Amino acid sequence: REVLTYLPGDVGTSPLVGALRRDEVLVQAGRLLRAIHDATAEVAGQWLTGWRAPVREPVEVICHGDFAPYNCVFAGGDLVGVFDFDFAHAGPRAWDLAYALYRFVPMADPEQTEGFGSPGEQARRLRLMADAYGLTDRSGLYGTVFGRIQSMVDFLLEGERVGDVRRIANIEAGHLAVYRHDLAYVERHRTVFEAALA
Repeated sequence: REVLTYLPGDVGTSPLVGALRRDEVLVQAGRLLRAIHDATAEVAGQWLTGWRAPVREPVEVICHGDFAPYNCVFAGGDLVGVFDFDFAHAGPRAWDLAYALYRFVPMADPEQTEGFGSPGEQARRLRLMADAYGLTDRSGLYGTVFGRIQSMVDFLLEGERVGDVRRIANIEAGHLAVYRHDLAYVERHRTVFEAALA
């Protein structure tokens, strides 16, 4: 049974613009994702089938799967809701948080359309959002972010191999090039990003 509710407000962009780049929005995003995860922790181990995306070990929560500004609703400059659970699946907290960090911070080249801020500013925002989520063990979080972006490259290439029309359209629209560029950017600034999470 699916229950749909209208969320008044505006859908975010990637990257965020204007007042939505405020620190408060990062804090709201970290706390909202944590609330979603906490609400699903008790049932995650029981809900292992029926997902569009594969279950990922260790199963800790139900991951949103695509927690990003373009799947969030903003009103009055604040994050007020999230939608599009198409890629929800059981998995680890860090896997979901990694994609949220990548998109909200954003951990992307400011010279490209997906990024803004210097690497140092991005590192500060990275730490702020991770703090807001409250992840205790961050020792492998940088690697998880890197792996999560790589998974998007792999996902699109797999779609190309099997002839998936939607994923091929995403490649042609430039999404694969963006992920590859961001992957190189995150690797290039590994030291500053890891230091922010220490």
